[in-house]
Amino acid sequence: MIYSLRGKLTHKTNDLAVVECAGVGYACRTTSYTLSPLSVGDDVFLLTYMNVREDAVELFGFSEAAELNCFKLLLSVNGVGPKAALSILSDMSPQGFALCVAQGDGKVLTRVPGIGKKTADRIILELKDKMTDRIGEISSDTYAELSKPNVPASGSAAEAITALTALGFNSTQAQKAVAGLPADLTVSEMVKEALRRIGNV
Repeated sequence: MIYSLRGKLTHKTNDLAVVECAGVGYACRTTSYTLSPLSVGDDVFLLTYMNVREDAVELFGFSEAAELNCFKLLLSVNGVGPKAALSILSDMSPQGFALCVAQGDGKVLTRVPGIGKKTADRIILELKDKMTDRIGEISSDTYAELSKPNVPASGSAAEAITALTALGFNSTQAQKAVAGLPADLTVSEMVKEALRRIGNV
């Protein structure tokens, strides 16, 4: 069992990080939540989960224990596999996921590509008690803030995010890639820099 990896990020795509440790590159499937802050060449530390099937062995990596724990909980739900779990955790933070399940808000889950109402209802049914026990009482304002995407109000950043989502990136990936870019950049410049951050150019 590989518990964690510490090394240099040598390659990344939309859902993959390759971490080189002592000359060996480990390919880890992961989420935009983990990938977005990282750039090729960074020293990284990922907590890992190994999924063994008859036809494949896959390694999954996460920057936070909370995200790894949510991933494991999602895999415990009947009918939810690694791909669906990664999609959910790429669309929202671990805290946002925990809160939407505790609140029984299936609509938040169904905005994730590939997650229908039946799957969302099953996730809530099987995980609600576990999440409620973990997070306790929360305010409606806190929940609303954590369970919705952070969309810039206007300007070039908003247009750049729209362009990135049109290219196939989800809203969380696009928002994190654009976050903090200089406001005086053109939309084209923002998109180019965001793609560089994501690792596509």
